[in-house]
Amino acid sequence: MKLHGNMKINTAGHLEIGGCDAVDLAREFGTPLYVMDESFIRHNCRTYKNAFLSAYPDSEVIYASKVFSTRAVCQLIKEEGLGLDIVSAGELYTALSVDFPADRMYFHGNNKTPEELEMALEKGVGRIIVDSFYEIELLNSIALRTGKTANIMMRLSPGIDAHTHHYIKTGMIDSKFGFCIANGQAMQAVLKAAESKALELWGVHCHIGSQIFDLDSYQEAARTMMEFVRDMTEKIGKPVRELNLGGGLGSL
Repeated sequence: MKLHGNMKINTAGHLEIGGCDAVDLAREFGTPLYVMDESFIRHNCRTYKNAFLSAYPDSEVIYASKVFSTRAVCQLIKEEGLGLDIVSAGELYTALSVDFPADRMYFHGNNKTPEELEMALEKGVGRIIVDSFYEIELLNSIALRTGKTANIMMRLSPGIDAHTHHYIKTGMIDSKFGFCIANGQAMQAVLKAAESKALELWGVHCHIGSQIFDLDSYQEAARTMMEFVRDMTEKIGKPVRELNLGGGLGSL
């Protein structure tokens, strides 16, 4: 059995996680029980952050709160200086409850409600990732009504096979997420957003899947997205300030 992080088998023959005996934890809290090793989570945060910053000083690592969203985790992510990916009003509320900076939040999702979008604007969420033509129109109308400017990124589908299970592939041409680059839909969406009065287009985003172990898929996604960014810059006449290539890297 392969143990991760600070896990080990102690002298009593019990699994130990972050210095805590799993048998003692089960006796105290009952089962089933989720145990999070704070020091190992912080180690991973710093490893990712330092690796990206050493190569790309303007980069940012963003934690996907849908993985595990509690006040304690949001506090930890805040302390480690990462951004926060949220997908619901509940996750936004949880993050705000520990004073997580709203401008370091990124609101994803292909079915955001009008109430969630209005809450995101009211609280000053840093970026709203737009997923459909309907959302472009809806967000623009809400922003106009409330006197806000929505800072957005467009979610694109780059048509990349991430070589993972087909249920968790999200970057293919026929994906239900985002605008397809290959059929011209993505450029249509970008032009529509750029012309909208209350939307400020910051950049583009893609996410090709989860549990990915083949880094070639990320390289191909980066090439495809950068080619689109070049064309997009020519079309809208202004530079693209941000590129988000998503996550999904598998853990061995």
